Amino acid sequence: MNFNQFGIVFALLGAAAAALLAGMGSAKGVGMAGEAGAGIVTEDPAKFGKVLILQLLPGTQGIYGLLIAFITLSQIGVLGGDSNISLAKGMLYFIACLPMAVVGYSSAIRQARASVASMGILAKKPEAFGKSIIFPAMVETYAILALLISMLAVNGVTGINI
Repeated sequence: MNFNQFGIVFALLGAAAAALLAGMGSAKGVGMAGEAGAGIVTEDPAKFGKVLILQLLPGTQGIYGLLIAFITLSQIGVLGGDSNISLAKGMLYFIACLPMAVVGYSSAIRQARASVASMGILAKKPEAFGKSIIFPAMVETYAILALLISMLAVNGVTGINI
C-alpha cells in the first residue's frame, strides 16, 4: 500500500472526531442539565416545558458535529464517489474538523453549566425565564462559530488539488 493512500484514514479520523467529541460533550451536557431539571420538575411539574428547553440547549453541539462529519464523508467520497485522496489532503480534512470537535465538546459542557444555573433562576423566579435563557444561549455562539469555521474549512479543502 502506498503511503499516500493513508489520506482517507486521516479524513475519516477528522469526521469521526467531530461527531464523537461534539456528541460526547452534548451527551454529558444534556445529562447534567437533565439531572438539575428533574429536581425542579419534581417540585413544580408546571415548569417542565421551560426546563426541557434549557436541558436541550447543550444538545445542539452534537448535531453540529454530526453535520460536519456528514459533509466531510460526502466530500471525501465515502458516501459515494471517489475516496482516493492524498495524505496531505486527508490531513487537511482532519484539521478542518478539529474546531467543531474541540469546541463542540467544550462548549456543550459549559452550556450545560449555564443551563443548570438558569434552571436555578427558573426555580425561584419563573417570570425571569426569558432572561435566564440568554446565559446558555451566549455559549451557543461559540459552537456556531466552530461549526462555521469547520464547514468553511472542509469545503475549502475540497477545492484544493494536492
